[in-house]
Amino acid sequence: MSDRAVLHVKGRVLAGPEDVRDELWVVDGRVSYGRPAGARDIRTVEGWALPGLVDAHCHVGLGPHGPVDAATAEKQALTDREAGTLLIRDAGSPSDTRWVDDRDDLPKIIRAGRHIARNRRYIRNFAHEIEPADLVAYVAQEARRGDGWVKLVGDWIDRDLGDLAPSWPRDAVEAAIAEAHRLGARVTAHCFAESSLRDLVEAGIDCVEHATGLTEDLIPLFAARGVAIVPTLVNIATFPDLAAGGEARFPRWSAHMRRLHERRYDTVRAAYDAGIPVYVGTDAGGSLAHGLVAAEVAELVTAGIPPLDALSATSWAARAWLGRPGLEEGAPADLVVYESDPRADVRVLASPRRVVLNGQVVQ
Repeated sequence: MSDRAVLHVKGRVLAGPEDVRDELWVVDGRVSYGRPAGARDIRTVEGWALPGLVDAHCHVGLGPHGPVDAATAEKQALTDREAGTLLIRDAGSPSDTRWVDDRDDLPKIIRAGRHIARNRRYIRNFAHEIEPADLVAYVAQEARRGDGWVKLVGDWIDRDLGDLAPSWPRDAVEAAIAEAHRLGARVTAHCFAESSLRDLVEAGIDCVEHATGLTEDLIPLFAARGVAIVPTLVNIATFPDLAAGGEARFPRWSAHMRRLHERRYDTVRAAYDAGIPVYVGTDAGGSLAHGLVAAEVAELVTAGIPPLDALSATSWAARAWLGRPGLEEGAPADLVVYESDPRADVRVLASPRRVVLNGQVVQ
């Protein structure tokens, strides 16, 4: 490989929480820990390197009113990239974003297909809206369209009740989750309320988004089943405004949303203390801005998760959970370089020095 251009990353390479290397080389877009023989055209980047960050709850191709055009979706993906997010689990989108896979300069996306919701029980134009009898068929459809994940809307406001309520009967989610697993897909669900959680977990769900309804009696069940949560605390911060907007029509719902917000940090810390896997997700898309991954990590720390574990929740642990490599020998060279050690202060994540994607310095 005598005259091939290579990238030399030196300083501190955080291949794992305690696995710190002095340097790595990027050859043909891949990580190498051995200096390539005969390398001459070498670009050097210095600093503290982490695997490309993970946003495990993000929506590329989704806007406030539903699907967006490709130019808007591209801008969303670039905004995430600029924040150091190089791997996205897209937790439901009505847009076809497969074209992103052909772009070496955009983050990699693991798709969950389109949300599956109950009729008139979710945000308009976001989801397939169906009745329970059709749930298995739609789960099978989205399992085949996605990248190993399916996204359900587990609860939403029931206008007749005036409060959050489960979307699906127990037998429907049992059959649907079994079908997804048969097809090799994991299942996650949007859940704000307490009442939707037990049936979903006992039916075999793999992950719960938001999980604001986790209570003392439910936490041991999550822990025993190994069900992960993605708290999206930067999104939960919007609950007071949502509650104020719905106060006149749905006062019971508004009061419930405020209670969920008030205990949000205690909920996340109790889950972490019980051994429930916690991962970083921002819920970007819809009405929330992209590029908030650093803010979400900081929120996990505010909730009481130790900084190293909060960092792992967007890097090493998150990539392992999603089945994607970090900075292992031969892995795609997707990494972010910082001025100082993000393990010492996660606020460093808000200011990437360099972003390297598929071995190319893109920022």
